Amino acid sequence: MKKLLPFFLCLFLFCFSTAQEEQATQKTIQPTIMVIPFAKENQDMRTVLENNLNLRVGVTKVKEGFDNRGFSTVDFRAKLKQVNNDNAMEMANQSSIKQQVIELSGADMYVEVESAIKRTKTGNSVTVIMTAYDAFSGQSIANKVSTSPKFYTENFEKLTEKAVNAVIEDFLNVMQEKFTEIINNGRTLVVNIGFTENSEYDMDSEMGDEEELLSDIIERWIEANAYKNYYHLQGVTATKMMLDDVRIPLKDNNGRNYRASRFAGKLRNFLKKLGFDVTRDVQGTKIFITIN
Repeated sequence: MKKLLPFFLCLFLFCFSTAQEEQATQKTIQPTIMVIPFAKENQDMRTVLENNLNLRVGVTKVKEGFDNRGFSTVDFRAKLKQVNNDNAMEMANQSSIKQQVIELSGADMYVEVESAIKRTKTGNSVTVIMTAYDAFSGQSIANKVSTSPKFYTENFEKLTEKAVNAVIEDFLNVMQEKFTEIINNGRTLVVNIGFTENSEYDMDSEMGDEEELLSDIIERWIEANAYKNYYHLQGVTATKMMLDDVRIPLKDNNGRNYRASRFAGKLRNFLKKLGFDVTRDVQGTKIFITIN
């Protein structure tokens, strides 16, 4: 027994050390972030930024906050220039420019910054609104509103800096927490599977020698291919299967963002191998599969 004690001690220390290393690695995984100015619908984002010095300061200070914390950041202006062509800058296309920039950036998250000046008899102040979004789903994951102290000054850039500095650390902590949660649990997809009106099949169709219901076959595939096998079945009818929470990983094995279209493609190929004629439609984080 005494001879075994050193072995068990070494085994315990190895396991403990490995667990600590995994935990440390998990904590150091950080998102790539792009900071952008808030712009109303049909506003030119480039013009909004160039014509508002105070907003430029706000965007820059928020980006600096991420840089100082060691986050990887993407330069918004550089990416905007890549989509800054005659067609993209037409007013009719303004609603899509932000999405083009976000997709081109490859950022995991983006932060919209809004800045407002307030003049009063008791002093002037600046309010900064920061809202962080998951670039994949567009879901809001963190937000902060900060108002600078009042001063008798026209140096609104300095007031903007004070407003940002007051909350940036807390804002970063919330974002990191949310991102770590995504790493651990995956991102959410909504999957709807249905049939064309003239389809010969439905969810109650019996398949194979064992005459297994099609709904059971699909659900088993979803479970096997969802991240950590996590999914939630909202409901099944004869003509539709609705899954309101199917998880996919943040990244693929090559470190690239795992897209909803990839999961949809895998599901489509699986159904085609069963002999079905299938069409798919991917809208953001929603997947629509139709069996003909």
